[in-house]
Amino acid sequence: MKRNSLMALVMGALLASGCAPELIDSELARYTSDANGFDTHSFFYDTGAEVVVFDAQFTEAEARKVLSAIRAKTSNPIRYVVLTHPNPDKFNGAAVFQREGARVVASEATAAAIPAVHAYKKYYFTKVAGMFTDDSYPQQATVDVTFKDSFTLPLEGGAEVELKVLRHPGVTTTQTVAYLPWRKALVVGDLVHFRTHAWLEGGLREGKAVPDLESWKAALDELATWKGATVYGGRGESAPVETVIAEQKQYLDTMRDLVSTYATELGDRKAQLCGDEAGPHHEALTQRAAQAFPQYALPYMVQYSVYGLVNQLACGG
Repeated sequence: MKRNSLMALVMGALLASGCAPELIDSELARYTSDANGFDTHSFFYDTGAEVVVFDAQFTEAEARKVLSAIRAKTSNPIRYVVLTHPNPDKFNGAAVFQREGARVVASEATAAAIPAVHAYKKYYFTKVAGMFTDDSYPQQATVDVTFKDSFTLPLEGGAEVELKVLRHPGVTTTQTVAYLPWRKALVVGDLVHFRTHAWLEGGLREGKAVPDLESWKAALDELATWKGATVYGGRGESAPVETVIAEQKQYLDTMRDLVSTYATELGDRKAQLCGDEAGPHHEALTQRAAQAFPQYALPYMVQYSVYGLVNQLACGG
């Protein structure tokens, strides 16, 4: 749907009611899944007239828990679900909110990436990991509203949510951030894992997961545009934007050096990183990451995602 027609729907509802609803400077509330959903945050914002959700969780079951958390706080309609980037823990649960009348909003780049990512992850979780069957894995998400570079959600009552596609990809192939001026809140998805271990798999490029840490760091630098904002990342706690930029970049540099050093230490056994014998090495890298960052939560994130960084740095992938 085009932006103008979407705005017309909202304005029509306002005119029909005869008045604009009162704006509530609501908190940015958070729901966090358990490890089965990769400890993923979904945020939601009640404007006083409607609710905006940021990221839709890995399964519909988790998305329904987000819905329950919202309904425990407000009866206002859920108007939009914003997808910050094309990873399945952000889009798999979208249909739950669509059935409630919400529109799923994503950048053109995110919408274009979803089909390939969905197929890649469905194959892994059904054929390799055996966690789902073809029938039980979530259906491919659909997007209702797309935009190219930036978009301001048409909301009732004067609230603002500004969406911006960063110039550099971060944790995956493209990254959208959402800024809430009333709260000075910047929602960034998995671009930031504040004081938790990060998902290091990388974005899907030509059928392969390929991390790009330099682009990830450049995307983090772009967050400095929102000086004074509080960053709400995909995992971990919220923190000032200046703190987040420095610490996340330092983490990425350390993990790159850690993997490179480990590969060098293996010497003639380096090839083990690139085949069926890689599992124990991923566990060893997870232990080293935990030692390097003893205060960081969720070390399992390294074990299940470091293969992307290993393949890039040690296997020529």
